[in-house]
Amino acid sequence: MSPSAVTSSQTLESNAYSKANMSSDNTASRSNASVAALGVTVSGKTLRIRSYPTFSTGEEEHLYRKQHLAAAFRVFADRGFDEGVAGHISVRDPILTDHFWLNPLSTHFSQIKVSDLILVNEAGQVVEGDEPINAAAFAIHSEIHKARPDVHAACHAHSVYGKAWSVFGRPLEMITQDACRFYKSHGVYTDFRGIVLDREEGQRIARALGDGKAAILQNHGLLTVGGSVDEAAFWFISLDKTCHAQLLANAAAVGGYEKKIIDDEDAAFTYEQVGTPAKGWLAFQGYYDEQLAKTGGSFLL
Repeated sequence: MSPSAVTSSQTLESNAYSKANMSSDNTASRSNASVAALGVTVSGKTLRIRSYPTFSTGEEEHLYRKQHLAAAFRVFADRGFDEGVAGHISVRDPILTDHFWLNPLSTHFSQIKVSDLILVNEAGQVVEGDEPINAAAFAIHSEIHKARPDVHAACHAHSVYGKAWSVFGRPLEMITQDACRFYKSHGVYTDFRGIVLDREEGQRIARALGDGKAAILQNHGLLTVGGSVDEAAFWFISLDKTCHAQLLANAAAVGGYEKKIIDDEDAAFTYEQVGTPAKGWLAFQGYYDEQLAKTGGSFLL
């Protein structure tokens, strides 16, 4: 091969490599922008932000979802979202898509491992696992998973600030940046009838949720959903904190302080910055990492 041919070949390879790098950087840049991340080195390289992984097989995603579900229970326990046998988180199985994984009825959130999780079918029968499940969990989660094919996970618990705010039967006001995560994306279920045991009430809760990411269950607690268990769990953490902030703001308002409500235009703009599925998934990763560090990964067993 002549020197000129070698040079030409090297140039083509170099151009192809540059184009591939540019394409990769552009993809990373768009991904970063979607979650308001800033990451460019002095050499111009775009640093890629973490995002929901891609999987070669359904079995890989199956394990990933179960691992992150177990971590979510540990995170909830750390934040006091447990109360006896109340509270549950579900994640849809990526292979048997009309089945979902739940926590066993009598295992404390802080002790749940991957091997403890229970797989149930759409009839409420246990397919994998050796423990019963919470009947209310099935009544609520089964109807949400049926009504919302886009939802792969749902969280419900009787957190203190969530149930305190729920007694008013009112949606949240857009009074903080974080509240804007739920701008026109949360409903209120006002028909409290005690413990949810029948599927018809589960259907009513699903209707109150609508196409949003959260529902306030009057006199009961909070419910959040997401395209991943990471997303749904973070929305729950944020929703409970937002209820806390709302209660504090309302208490201060009694003393004569005026609340400044974020207008619709700014709330809608802020929602796109803080309320997207990608942002919800990313926001949970620090909590997952914390559990790995604290437990040495024992919840993965």
